[in-house]
Amino acid sequence: MEIRDTIKRALSGALEKNNISLAPELVPLEFPSELKNGDYSSGVALKEAKAAAMNPHSLAEKIVADMGVIDGVAKIDIAGPGFINLYLDPTALSKSLTQAVDTDMWGNGAFLSGKKIIIDYTQPNPFKPFHIGHLMSNATGEALSRLLEFSGATLIRVNYQGDVGLHIGKAIWGLKKLCIHPSDAQKIGEAYAYGAKAYETEEQAKQEIIAINKQVYDKSDPGVNELYQVGRKSSLEHFEDLYKILGTKFDDYFFESQVWERGLEIVRSHMGDVFEESDGAVIFPGEKYGLNTRVFITSAGLPTYEGKEMGLIDKKFKKYSPDVSIVTTAVEQQNFFAVTTKAAECIDPSKIGKLRHVAHGMMRLETGKMSSRTGDVITGESLLEDLIEQAKTRASQSRADDHEKLAQDVAVAAIKYQILKQGSGKDITFDRERALSLEGDSGPYLQYAHARARQILEKAKAEGITANIDKSVVSGELSQLLHRFPEIVERAAVLYEPHVLATYLTQLASSFNSWYAIEQILDGTPAASHKVALVAAFARTLKNGLWILGIPAPEKM
Repeated sequence: MEIRDTIKRALSGALEKNNISLAPELVPLEFPSELKNGDYSSGVALKEAKAAAMNPHSLAEKIVADMGVIDGVAKIDIAGPGFINLYLDPTALSKSLTQAVDTDMWGNGAFLSGKKIIIDYTQPNPFKPFHIGHLMSNATGEALSRLLEFSGATLIRVNYQGDVGLHIGKAIWGLKKLCIHPSDAQKIGEAYAYGAKAYETEEQAKQEIIAINKQVYDKSDPGVNELYQVGRKSSLEHFEDLYKILGTKFDDYFFESQVWERGLEIVRSHMGDVFEESDGAVIFPGEKYGLNTRVFITSAGLPTYEGKEMGLIDKKFKKYSPDVSIVTTAVEQQNFFAVTTKAAECIDPSKIGKLRHVAHGMMRLETGKMSSRTGDVITGESLLEDLIEQAKTRASQSRADDHEKLAQDVAVAAIKYQILKQGSGKDITFDRERALSLEGDSGPYLQYAHARARQILEKAKAEGITANIDKSVVSGELSQLLHRFPEIVERAAVLYEPHVLATYLTQLASSFNSWYAIEQILDGTPAASHKVALVAAFARTLKNGLWILGIPAPEKM
């Protein structure tokens, strides 16, 4: 990114010569949407023309004239009403290619170095199925974790799970009625669905479930406590099996049972200054801040999710003292987090600006929205299993040494890419066939491009052809795109938007495949060495990008 900073300083200096003061870091500099328009583009003339009392195009002409010669820039032109387009020379682009070939973690930055970030994601509750929302939170949270880690931050991955609450009562009631042993994690979901339905339709069942919920909190019934302890353990162990498939490993776990009492204490200790009493309950008067008023302690004296959140935030900050604390959940919880964040900031102003909610959208299949409150549900786990089965046929015909592992990797890529290619908070309609396709806009498409590049490199090695960048070679689109990788990662990290990287990787793979279709790489000429280096740079860049997204990069497919 050295060349980017050089260009910004040159633009800032040229503006200064025209009596316009703008620090280099504030100078707008972007990638043109079309590669034919150069490697960088600045709309600074349009932005500053009014202040300079000049026509934007005329100001752009003066800026370009005053920039002088910039090392690494081959050409500068002016487009449209005053956009300044800059084209890098082959030597400048070859620096990126050399780094990509020679550096394992090519593209990683340090702009977040020294920052400690805690990120809370996935959050499946014991005694309930691992549903689609958990899958989406996991994909988003893991990608964000790796994106920020790749940018120099110290990451603490945590998982907050509801191991107390009414859902536990519903599940235990169902376990009893259906005679299901709590060690059967697969069956616990059925028990929960059965109890959830009975709670809504049968008054007696509702009262029994409420009583069980109280017994879970106060541990007053040995039988209920045993069902609870065994079911909790089997649920959490089953979740770990899923995390392993998804490529996630948490540093710490927080549970509602560990924070609810602290939440009660915090809320009660701030009655009057932050919270208020209302009809026997304790509320946060959100209207004062343009938000909703929400209950933090019920009239029965139990903490709501909001009240428990106060205990959770307190525990996270006391244990880790993060610079930023991120929670990744569904977009429908934005209001919840807006209110709890404001309440936490009112309790402790030092937390202002340190709490962030990153939302993911909802996933729909052809049948529409999916809910875990009914037995008729497609869970995240069942979707993953279904895709693994569908991928096995193709995997069995591949060059891979382990067909089972490849099928699993392809299924993970299929799901994660479909989730991560969307902007934050946007819903997706999941199409199995498209998700598993090798023909563009899919995770397996990116994996296949990587495997193809690795196969070329294997052949080059067998033929004794080594990668060697020729700095005199006129750069094409693939070189231009490879140069962008570190800045794309930085932009995605700043915006907390993995989809920026996902979109880039698809464009990069498409460019490589187009180049591969017309280029004879191992042609026996001296130029082959440079072309092999280009393949190596592509393979390394794509692999690093896929790693950030949490998508496996198989060597053979």
